[in-house]
Amino acid sequence: MQTILGANGTIGRILAKDLSKYTDKVRLVSRNPRRINETDELHPVDLLKPGAVDKAVEGSDVVYLTVGLEYKLKVWEQQWPLIMRETIDACIKHNSKLVFFDNIYMYARDAVPHMTEESPMAPPSRKGHVRKRISEMILTAESKGKVTALIARSADFYGPDNKNSFVNEMVLKNLAAGKRAMWFMNRNFVHSFTYTPDAAAATALLGNTSDAYGQVWHLPTESTRLTGTDFIRMCAEELKVKPRITVVSPMMIQFLGLFVPVMREMPEMMYQYDRDYFFDSSKFTSRFGITATPYLTGIQESCKSFLPKR
Repeated sequence: MQTILGANGTIGRILAKDLSKYTDKVRLVSRNPRRINETDELHPVDLLKPGAVDKAVEGSDVVYLTVGLEYKLKVWEQQWPLIMRETIDACIKHNSKLVFFDNIYMYARDAVPHMTEESPMAPPSRKGHVRKRISEMILTAESKGKVTALIARSADFYGPDNKNSFVNEMVLKNLAAGKRAMWFMNRNFVHSFTYTPDAAAATALLGNTSDAYGQVWHLPTESTRLTGTDFIRMCAEELKVKPRITVVSPMMIQFLGLFVPVMREMPEMMYQYDRDYFFDSSKFTSRFGITATPYLTGIQESCKSFLPKR
């Protein structure tokens, strides 16, 4: 049995499909799980309830933690350490391997222009401190031999049906509606994006590779150094619209935060947009011989749902 905690999220849904290549026993865990494969076992539960994670993990060979919490600092500080502790303890109790789908918030500000698995964890944001804490919980348990685990990290997402991503909400949706694409801070810096189908497929592969455990892995991400301007131009060409761009300044972010709650959470993260942001996944490529989907292909797939219906 391979179990996905947070199975209704963007990565969880794609991961469920990819796991069918390795097993016909997949358990989907969320408040309202929806079957992806015919043989999926559905386990509806609120993971924040006492004992819920333990029951969800019982009988699992591998557990994938892909939970996506509300993008709010207070929620992260309260709920992430709780979910992580419950997951680690359940994996120890039931002798399950753990795969944690992570982001890059824990890396130091100066590491952002070229992030590798060896980049220092010295986050400049409070959300980053949460991510550092929960990553260290796994690494500590792994180093002490309490649990067999790995961390799979991704850069910012893009991909088809990824409704809450920065790319879909601020770039594709706007361009398709004849509006200006929005970009934070400076559109001329490099910014890496991980294609969601690549991320899920690689996470499934790692979870089913015995010698991948005990390590941090960057999921396959295109190595071409596209700037915000480059990325938006490619999206506009696919949508057959002009690549018009509005650069959102810190002052504009604060103003938007008066009306859009998620924008109130963004100011502390702007260091990721005032410099190059390059995510190096060469370790994964060297080990598995797999490269990321080219940006052009990924953008073409991502744009399909925004094109006029024929």
